[in-house]
Amino acid sequence: MERMEKVERDSVYLYDFACHEDERPLCELELGLLLNGEPGERFMLSDRLVDPSRSPFLRGRLTVEKRGGSLEEASEAASELALNGETFKLRYIEADGEADYDERRRIERTVGANIRGKAEMKRPQRLYGIARSGEEWLLGPYTESEPVWLRHNEKPRQYSTALGTRTARAVANIAVPVPEGIKAVDPCCGIGTVLIEAKSMGIDMDGFDLNPLAAIGARENLAHFGLPGTVVVADMRTLEGHYDALVLDLPYNLCSVLTAEERLEMLRAARRLAKRCVIVATEEIGPQVEAAGFRLAEHCIVRKGRFARHIRVGV
Repeated sequence: MERMEKVERDSVYLYDFACHEDERPLCELELGLLLNGEPGERFMLSDRLVDPSRSPFLRGRLTVEKRGGSLEEASEAASELALNGETFKLRYIEADGEADYDERRRIERTVGANIRGKAEMKRPQRLYGIARSGEEWLLGPYTESEPVWLRHNEKPRQYSTALGTRTARAVANIAVPVPEGIKAVDPCCGIGTVLIEAKSMGIDMDGFDLNPLAAIGARENLAHFGLPGTVVVADMRTLEGHYDALVLDLPYNLCSVLTAEERLEMLRAARRLAKRCVIVATEEIGPQVEAAGFRLAEHCIVRKGRFARHIRVGV
């Protein structure tokens, strides 16, 4: 698995992405922090090298090796690619502008014809991408995203009100966009939905839960996917220690309705435990988050029908 790292100033990557309209605010928040910029309609340029499989919204990453002010210039630059005898496939990446099926194939043929190597459509040794950004055409190796989070839907232990795996993965990335040297915690981890996504991306995250049955379920789920770590039964209000980042998905179901006082206690405990917190709630609790000592940063709402989850970053 690739780790995120800051690369040379002249290195550029184009990330293409897709999301449902209801997920757009979450997608923009996650990718803005993960890639350190402002996402466009379908793509984002960044100087950060990120495994595209980290985000549930990314389709892939184009590493820009050649540029051209026109498609013809990009085609000429394609002849400079060094394949060392390996087979290749060239894919049109939809970024700026619209192109129907015939136009996409024309662009691929035009540029691919100048690449010095043997084209192989089914099992190429190298995959390249060609995309237009503004007035430029960008060309280079393309890395596809792998939907790792989909496999995590098949957990042996399930819970009806748990976050979906896509949302959980995005929340983990919002909390810890750069994992190196970061220690994180999920003090109300339930069956481990966020914990699984975090650990599958190499994020060092501890898990706790007040409910012994939930902790057992989280341990079984982690073991099912071969992920390291365990989950300890504990009340977050009495936890000790300090973390760089914390994810708090406030309990929500008919059996665990929080009073305003209980919620404030949990928020104050989160403030004590970590300097950066991502708080997930089923209602707007901005004033309480501030009352707990946080400065409110990013915020988005994820909707599913009439149900909404508010995701706030407090620092």
